[in-house]
Amino acid sequence: MKKIIICIHFLVTALALQAQEDVYPAKAHAGKLFITNGTIHVGNGQVIENGTIEVNNGKIVQVGANITVAADAKVVDVKGRQVYPGLILPVTDLGLKEIANGVRGSNDFSELGDYNNSIRSIVAYNTDSKIINTLKANGILLAGITPQGGIISGSSSVVQLDAWNWEDAAYKMDNAIHLNMPTFISRPSRFALFAGIPQPQTDPTKEALKKMDEIKAMFRQAKAYLQESTHKETNLKLEALKGLFNKTQKLFVHASQVKQMLIAIDFVKEFGFDVVIVGGSESYQIADLLKQYNIAVILEDEHALPTAEDDDVDQPFKTPAQLQKAGVLFALNDEHAESRYRNLPFNAGTAASYGLTKEQALQAITLNAAKILGVDDKTGSLEAGKDANIIISEGDILDMRTSIITYAFIQGREVSLENKQKQLYDRYKYKYELK
Repeated sequence: MKKIIICIHFLVTALALQAQEDVYPAKAHAGKLFITNGTIHVGNGQVIENGTIEVNNGKIVQVGANITVAADAKVVDVKGRQVYPGLILPVTDLGLKEIANGVRGSNDFSELGDYNNSIRSIVAYNTDSKIINTLKANGILLAGITPQGGIISGSSSVVQLDAWNWEDAAYKMDNAIHLNMPTFISRPSRFALFAGIPQPQTDPTKEALKKMDEIKAMFRQAKAYLQESTHKETNLKLEALKGLFNKTQKLFVHASQVKQMLIAIDFVKEFGFDVVIVGGSESYQIADLLKQYNIAVILEDEHALPTAEDDDVDQPFKTPAQLQKAGVLFALNDEHAESRYRNLPFNAGTAASYGLTKEQALQAITLNAAKILGVDDKTGSLEAGKDANIIISEGDILDMRTSIITYAFIQGREVSLENKQKQLYDRYKYKYELK
C-alpha cells in the first residue's frame, strides 16, 4: 500500500510539472551570427531593404545591405520578414505583480508609508513570472521595473526579459526615482455617490499644494544633507536621492493634469533634476513648455478615454503626434492590467494612424524609450556597438493581424518564445484533434 501511495505521489507531481511551461534562459552565443535578407527597421527612422546584421559575441558589428557573410558563422535567413530592435516597456510592475486582484502573496509592488525613497524594485523582481514569456512572444525584450505606492515609491531598474534571477536580469540598476503627484481634482467615489454617502468638503488644490510644499522641503533637506562632507547619522531616505542631484538618476513624475506637470517643471528650475513625466495625458497642452525645459514624456495606456470631459474622444490617439511636432522626447507605454502589457506595439500602431509615421511610432517604443531610461548607449536601435536585442516578425509589428514574432535575440542569445498560453493552445488543439 505504501508503495502505491508513493507511486501515485510521483505520478501527480510529474503531471503537475508537465502542466508548467518548460522555458529557461538561453545560453550566450559565442562567435559570429548573421541575420540576412530581411527588411531592417533600424529604430532611428532608417529602413534597409534586403539587409544584413552582423553580430559577434552578443554585440552588433555592422548593419547594411552589402555585408559579406562569414563562412563559419551561424546564419539566420529571414527573407521576406521584418527585423526590428527589441521593444521596451518603460514603466511597469512586471515581475512585481503576478495576479492583480485577490492573491496578495504573488504581489510585491508597493510599500506602506508616503516616502519610500530607499526602496529598490530590482531586488523584488521575479524572473519566473509567467507574464514575462508572453511579452517576449510579442517582441518586448526589456522593461523598466517600477515600484508603486506612497508619494515617493522608490527606484526603478531596467531589466532584460531572459534571466535566471534579478542579478542576471539587471540591465541598468536604479535609473530613476518615482514620485506620484497629488491630484488637483476631487474625484468622488462612484460607489459613494450611488449609495448617497456624503463626501468630505475639502479643497483639492489647497491640499495638493500643501503636499507639494512637503515634497519640496524634503528635497531641500536632501540637498543640504548631501552637501555635508560628513554626517553624524546616516539618513537612508536622503542618501537614496543622491542620484537626482548628481544626474545619475532621473525623477519620474507620475502626473496627467496640467497643474501637476507645471509643478514638475519647478523641480527642474529649483533643483536641476532631469524630469520625466509619466502619464501625461494632458501634456499636449503644454508641449512647448516641456520642450523648453527638456522634459520627456512617457504616455501611459493609449487605448483609454481622455482625462478631461471636453477633450476629443480620440485625444489619446493624437497626443503622440502633437508631442512629436513640438519636438518633445516621448515614449509609449502599456499599463493595461487585463492584457498585461502585451499590446505595447499596437498602441504604437494606433499612434501611427493618428499623425505619426510608422518609423516614428516604432521609435517611440524602442530608441526613444531607451533614451528616456538612459540605456540608449546599449540598446534601442540596430546600430554598431549596441547589444543585439533583435526581433523578427512575419509582418508589420505594429499591426495586430500581421505581427507574428518568429525570432527574438537578447544580447545575441536566441531566446525562447514559448509561454503558458501557447502551451495551453497546443494542449487543446491536441485534445480536439486539430493538431
